[in-house]
This record gives sequence, structure tokens and C-alpha cells, in this order.
Amino acid sequence: MGTSELHAHLQSGATTVCRCWAVTRRDGRVFGFTDHDRDLVFGGITFRAETGLTSSALQQTTGLAVDNAETVGALSHASVTEEDLLAGRFDGAEVRAWLVNWAHVEDRLLQFRGTLGETTHAGGRFRAELRGLTEALNQPQGRVYQRDCQAVLGDGKCRFDLMQGGYSAEAAVGAAEERQRFRFSGLGAFADRWFEQGRLVVLSGAAVGVVGVVKNDRLAGGVRTVELWEAMGPAILPGDLVRLEAGCNRRAETCRAKFRNLMNFRGFPHLPGEDWLSAYPASAKVNDGGSLWE
Repeated sequence: MGTSELHAHLQSGATTVCRCWAVTRRDGRVFGFTDHDRDLVFGGITFRAETGLTSSALQQTTGLAVDNAETVGALSHASVTEEDLLAGRFDGAEVRAWLVNWAHVEDRLLQFRGTLGETTHAGGRFRAELRGLTEALNQPQGRVYQRDCQAVLGDGKCRFDLMQGGYSAEAAVGAAEERQRFRFSGLGAFADRWFEQGRLVVLSGAAVGVVGVVKNDRLAGGVRTVELWEAMGPAILPGDLVRLEAGCNRRAETCRAKFRNLMNFRGFPHLPGEDWLSAYPASAKVNDGGSLWE
């Protein structure tokens, strides 16, 4: 890239520069945007001009402070659609932003690299927050001493395979209400509340790839009713295929009895609670300093 040539161009007093953004979603799809009045191509990416994308000033600092900016653009069927935003397909997408000499695109400077943060849309427009690379350093690290498990069911710490028989099921939606409550038939082999606190993964239809967390799971009369904590973005219609995954309340007894995975339990079930801290000796109890657990 001609960074030195771009600097010389900027010092000339008469410039032909614009901004370009490349957005790479987690599913691998790449989108290019520019605030120039015609499309530009470099790095194997076509940066579309018809999106009407603009950006606020980029705030960059030294040290570990997070670089941030904001972009605003029009919803376009060819680039960013309302359905994709509702489905969360742009959440956490990688973003790269360049300052480009549109008359000679080889002269450009990478000004920003990070991810998309909060994204909102209204009135046919979307607004997205850009977060710099140091945003990842804001994530909690290490373990917390608590009774409940800190792993996510099925992740690298839990090591439980949800795809084994009896812990997940694929079924077609029989009925849907307000994008949040769904009814299924043919899932009577699973106990009542088996999928509670588990996941619902959409496998077909407009919402394919969207994941919801199960709040309630009730089985009555051969019909299973599943309610999510939050309504799905895109509509899920009767006949759409979904996968239900067993839920875990992160307790040691559940890990032992339901999943037989206590070896990988990532909590501290014998940790005394606050009631123990305020306890006092009583003549009716054994006070020999021994273990509180039998």
C-alpha cells in the first residue's frame, strides 16, 4: 500500500480521499462500504457506494483505551438488511476502515480495526458502534469462586457432547406465538422441563442460524410448549426446522444426575454460603471443627 504516497497527497492541499469499510461476519461473508459516490475495488473486496454509509470521527488513543467510532447507513437488500440485523448476523463482526485516495486506491491507510458493537435500526437506516481491538481486554478473565458451574454447556471446559442421543432433538415448529412461544409434537420422549435453560437453534426458514435461550419448557398431553427469554428477531413460521438442546442449571447435582459429567464440573459446590458465615455454636449441634459435608 502507498502509505507514504497518501501522506504526500494529503499535504498537497487538493485531495481526493474517501473512507472505505470492510465488514467480515462470523459466517465468513464479507461486505464492503464506502462514502464515495462510486464503487471502489481493492484487496479483492468491492466497496459499494449505494449504501449511503457515513461515519463519525474516529477516536484513537495511546495505551489500552478502546478506540471507538460510529457508522450510519441505509438498509439495502444488497448489503445490510433488516432481517440480518434482527437475526444478529452482524453482531461481533470484524471491521476494517481505510482512508483511501479514490483516484489511486493503492494509496490508502488502515485507520481502524476492531468489531461491531451495539447495532440499532429504525426508519430504513442502521447505526452501528465500532469498538477497537483493546475491547477484548475488557472481558473478565480467570475463575470465580462460586458454587455454580462457570462453564457453558458443551463448550471446551464442559466437554459434554450435546449431539449424543437423548440430549438434543430436531423438530418442525407446530405453532408460533409472538416469535417467543413455540409448540411441538412428537417430543414426548423427553421429560417435562428437559430443555429448560437450554438452547433453541433455528435450522431453516428466514431465521436460520438464530439461537434463543429457553425460559420455560412444558410437556402436556403430548404437546411440548417452549418459551424463550427474548423474542426472536426474524419470524419463525410453522414448519421451520429447529434443534432443541438440553438445559443445565449449572448445579453439581444436575451435572451428576442429568449429564453424568461431574468430572468436568467447573464450580465449587462445597463452598460455604453466607448463612455459614453468620452461624454460631449451639449445644444441640456437633461443634468439633469437622467437615460440614458428610
